[in-house]
Amino acid sequence: MAGRSLAAALALVVGAAVAVVAPAGAAQAAPPGDKDVTAVLFEWKFASVAKACTDSLGPAGYGYVQVSPPQEHIQGGQWWTSYQPVSYKIAGRLGDRTAFKNMVDTCHAAGVKVVADSVINHMASANGTGTGGSSYTKYDYPGIYSGADMDDCRSNITNYGDRGNVQNCELVWLADLDTGEDYVRGRIAAYLNDLLSLGVDGFRIDAAKHMPAADLANIKSRLSNPGVYWKQEAIHGAGEAVSPSEYLGNGDVQEFRYARGLKQVFTNENLAYLKNYGEGWGFMETGKSAVFVDNHDTERGGDTLSYKDGATYTLANVFMLAWPYGAPDVHSGYEWTDKDAGPPNGGTVNACYSDGWKCQHTWREIESMVAFRNAARGQGVTNWWDNGGDQIAFGRGGKAYVAINHEGSALTRTFQTSLPAGDYCDVQSGTGVTVNGSGQFTKTLGAHTAVALHVNARTCGGGSTAAGASFGVNATTVPGENIYVTGNQAALGNWNTGSARGLDPASYPVWKLDVSLPAGTAFEYKYIRKDAGGNVTWESGANRTATVPATGKVTLTDTWRN
Repeated sequence: MAGRSLAAALALVVGAAVAVVAPAGAAQAAPPGDKDVTAVLFEWKFASVAKACTDSLGPAGYGYVQVSPPQEHIQGGQWWTSYQPVSYKIAGRLGDRTAFKNMVDTCHAAGVKVVADSVINHMASANGTGTGGSSYTKYDYPGIYSGADMDDCRSNITNYGDRGNVQNCELVWLADLDTGEDYVRGRIAAYLNDLLSLGVDGFRIDAAKHMPAADLANIKSRLSNPGVYWKQEAIHGAGEAVSPSEYLGNGDVQEFRYARGLKQVFTNENLAYLKNYGEGWGFMETGKSAVFVDNHDTERGGDTLSYKDGATYTLANVFMLAWPYGAPDVHSGYEWTDKDAGPPNGGTVNACYSDGWKCQHTWREIESMVAFRNAARGQGVTNWWDNGGDQIAFGRGGKAYVAINHEGSALTRTFQTSLPAGDYCDVQSGTGVTVNGSGQFTKTLGAHTAVALHVNARTCGGGSTAAGASFGVNATTVPGENIYVTGNQAALGNWNTGSARGLDPASYPVWKLDVSLPAGTAFEYKYIRKDAGGNVTWESGANRTATVPATGKVTLTDTWRN
């Protein structure tokens, strides 16, 4: 089993060997179909993924869900054990073959396609018994590979300026497969074909830069569906011998510079600089690039934003989903302090915002932008506006419009759009907006918030016209803690902490939740804090009170009382 040093290196690997990626190229860069947003449910059990497809991904309009590697791997609780294969049996900690097949079928029924993260560059290091019961030693994986199937270089990669060293030596002690060998290519293709037989719609190829592009092309040609969606991890590294663009002929390539650039702009520069973001910044062409704000490697490495960046992270996701460049991945993982820590509950997600699961794909500010992107598909950028700083706005033809205020004070402005006149729902806040005959609307955006309109959301439904309460509380937390609200109404759990409603952390340190309540209802409520162990802490003071107005929602702006 991997020791601490290997753990750290692997995290680097599954981030360096994997963390050295670049642009994408020819093939079908953006996932085929009308919906190109992928929710990456990192280290979620397949049964939990299936439920998410039905409950949230399908209804929100996500086109794809990406699942963590399904093959048998080494034992251990760390997340990176999933990236040390022992065999090609579907027998990892996230679920067996039956669970995997059920997940694929359930997601398809919800209108969501499935991408499998695929580890085909290497096998596990050390010796032991895998999660599916297979015994192995390094360079000997019974029934699959022996030492003759490994590259001759039996030492670690040390020089990313040397192509041979990068593609023939070992990524942090992991047994490197000789993908130039016909037998190895056949075994890998057989594994991928097995996944295709179970209904998988595409593959993320882990550590692609550590395999020659020609080897991957040969493997792909052996698939039962050679045109299957293919997304390659090839991290861009300045001056390196292997360039991500070499892989464009095989399929999409993940554009790591996009995510790094967003962190740079959102934390140190001006959003106004994003006016030509993408190819104008020297990135790969839009139709061949897979983009993201963060992934499991970069959030741990710190080279991109992460959930720990609160509203800055949320707004970066809003921008990504509104901006017409690349095919976006929305990362959805869990809280961590130890970078090696594996998933809570072994990958079982009992509920979002509990047990440390962050569920970024369900944050209203992010989830609502998936339908925005689907509505805006095929439309270019129009009506760009910026203040020269961190306030920007732009349209997507006559289909959608977004404004982002990443400054510390409110922005009140009349925005010029190309939208047809009429009523719209601001999907960011769930409140109504009216666009006049000249395509204009006036709106106040609070600090670090956005407004987003699109032609498929003309009324808010459960938003501004529905009666209820919009809770908002400023509350700082530590990893593992989440904020809930309860009160003297059934919709608030009737003071039962087990039935309390979880608040959305997308605008952290402000936690938000909309609850439907009958017009005119006078109610009492209070916020509670739950830690990873389920322990409850009530805020101090008397019960809070509020009354639902005759129309619309009462907006509550509170601060946690210690």
